[in-house]
Amino acid sequence: MATSHVRSISLPSRSHPLNVSVEDQLERLRSSQTTSTSAYHKLSGLKVLYECVDDFLQLPLSQQTLSNEQHKEGAEEVLNGSFLLLDVCSTTRDAFSSMKECLQQLESSLRRRKGGESGLATEVEAYMVSRKQINKTIRKCFRNLKSVEKNNTSAIDTLGMLRDVKEISLEIFQSLLSLASQPKARSSSHGWSVVSKLFQSKSVSCEGEATELEKIDAELLVLKSSKDINPVQVQNVLKGLEALESSFQEAEEELEGVYRKLVKTRVSILNILSH
Repeated sequence: MATSHVRSISLPSRSHPLNVSVEDQLERLRSSQTTSTSAYHKLSGLKVLYECVDDFLQLPLSQQTLSNEQHKEGAEEVLNGSFLLLDVCSTTRDAFSSMKECLQQLESSLRRRKGGESGLATEVEAYMVSRKQINKTIRKCFRNLKSVEKNNTSAIDTLGMLRDVKEISLEIFQSLLSLASQPKARSSSHGWSVVSKLFQSKSVSCEGEATELEKIDAELLVLKSSKDINPVQVQNVLKGLEALESSFQEAEEELEGVYRKLVKTRVSILNILSH
């Protein structure tokens, strides 16, 4: 009878509406990783996922599972995972914020220059140096994540589901960081095209044909190598940079929303384990 009692506490029904909500959102996010989905929609989906998770954590059976002494090791993994997610989300948000600032500085430099003056190599080079610094931060985050062990096996539904939530969250953060980082090798004709794939409008996917942003990447390289300034060309680049800045701003705001959801989830977990 004792064994039966423990099992009833440990295994909330997969058919519970809140379980189903979490599983459905997990499946949507997994699909977004294999299809053409914008950064905005991925982050929006992540916020919805954590709203479902927080509701799930309010279930008595979920709380009993996490606080059960028999599942202490799994509960500690969930708690540590919540801290890791906050750290990676913060790094991603800071990287996007830094990129936005880089763009703003470049825009400001371009606006101050007038046609007929010397080239823009200094301004573009300063932007590239700032990008390299951001890239160092991103690569450091990647190295740290490589040391995180994946454990995809759990006999407990609640712990297994929360582990799945952590894994898909890390995958999304890594995909965003990858798109915001500079690749090790880059052809001069494509410029920063990898970055531009991410930043399209809410309704446009991260993949697709060449965009105006990709053209701007190439134009920045042309500006860097030009001896004189072409006012029309500078204005075209400025328009594209402003659009790119707006997209970074949009993603940064979504990341801030995700971060707040992660804080709320961690607080819920801490409250459960402290009782």
